[in-house]
Amino acid sequence: QVQLVESGGGLVQAGGSLRLSCVVFGRASSTLGMGWFRQSPGKEREFVATIRGSDGVTYHAASVKGRFTISRDNAKNTVYLQMNSLKPEDTAVYYCAADLHGYGMELGEYDYWGQGTQVTVSS
Repeated sequence: QVQLVESGGGLVQAGGSLRLSCVVFGRASSTLGMGWFRQSPGKEREFVATIRGSDGVTYHAASVKGRFTISRDNAKNTVYLQMNSLKPEDTAVYYCAADLHGYGMELGEYDYWGQGTQVTVSS
C-alpha cells in the first residue's frame, strides 16, 4: 500500500514562489511514476507535471512549462513541485499521485493519490 502526503501549499502573491512536497510511504519513490495534478473550483482535475521512476525523465503541461519544475529526492522518498512566477490562475488544490506501472498525463493511469494541498495566488 502506497500513501502520499503533500505539504507546502499556502497563500502567495502573484509573481511569487512555492515549493510543494510529496512524501511517499510504502514504496521507494524511484520505482514509481509520480505526477502532480490540480483542481480549481468548478473545473476538472488537470495534469501539471510528471516524472518517470526509472530515469527521472520529466514532462510538464504547457500552461506551467518554464515556471514549474517537478523533481525528486530518492534518499528522502520525496517528490517536489517548484512553482515560480505564480499567477492567479494557478490557484487550485494540488494533488500528488503515484503510478505503479509507468508515468503519464492521464488521471486514470495513477493508482494512488494524496489528500491535496491548497495553493492560492492573489493578484
